[in-house]
Amino acid sequence: MQATTCLELRIDGNAVDETAFTQLAESQNTLGTSIETDYDSKTETHVAWFALSDECSLEEQRARLAAGSLLIGAKPEHVKITLLGDDWETAWQKYWKAMPVGEKLWVRPSFCDAPTDNRIDIVLDPGMAFGTGTHPTTYLCLEAIERYCLQQAPKSVLDMGAGSGLLAIVAGKLGATDIHAIDYDPISVEASSVNADINHIELTSTLGDTPPTRIFELVIANILAGPLLGMAEKLAGCVGKRLILSGLLESQVALNIRSYEAEGLRHAQTHIMGDWACVEFTLP
Repeated sequence: MQATTCLELRIDGNAVDETAFTQLAESQNTLGTSIETDYDSKTETHVAWFALSDECSLEEQRARLAAGSLLIGAKPEHVKITLLGDDWETAWQKYWKAMPVGEKLWVRPSFCDAPTDNRIDIVLDPGMAFGTGTHPTTYLCLEAIERYCLQQAPKSVLDMGAGSGLLAIVAGKLGATDIHAIDYDPISVEASSVNADINHIELTSTLGDTPPTRIFELVIANILAGPLLGMAEKLAGCVGKRLILSGLLESQVALNIRSYEAEGLRHAQTHIMGDWACVEFTLP
């Protein structure tokens, strides 16, 4: 990344929906986006970063972001635009805190303290890769993985669209073996390997966007509704016992259930957090 400074746009999560925010960010050539969740206050914040423009002044760029925010429905008091220094790539760290998940998990960045109780410590440094555990879809997946692994540690795991590798690593911490993480982004492939080493978990991190042609006891995919529908046949074909899907809005659940049941799986349960859902299937 050549830019040493950037603009950060923050909008209260309740002020706009994620799709509109993402479209705004992409239209302004975002460097990256994130959703920050505060589980104490139950609030979310949409965040995006933008390189300083060579085509207009800083104030004009600020004005464009502010105007775009208003156009997607945000009120001025819900919008914050900040000029960040040369440490912008790690600016998100000050908002990310360690958090308990489920019955036994403790997910934290390396700069936060380890748990003081007997929770299982998962340490993460995602860099620019998606997956810190704070987004509702990731949180729901973590709970689903824990529920399954506490019943029986899977002998093989596929994390499709692995991002930072968090989901695969948690499965490993809960006793899973033969763990494979696949992502189309080289940054994510590297992040999965690095985070696995930090947590002393053995996994194979692979570059790709297509499910492999083999069976895994537990298959996890926290992506988006469109890609999940597109890979339904191949992903369902990988499932040995259990499939966990997320990245879905609640309104997208029914179509995904129909698609994966058409491939021979059986809907087991759905869990909702806010507007987001995690859907689980079994192989009959």
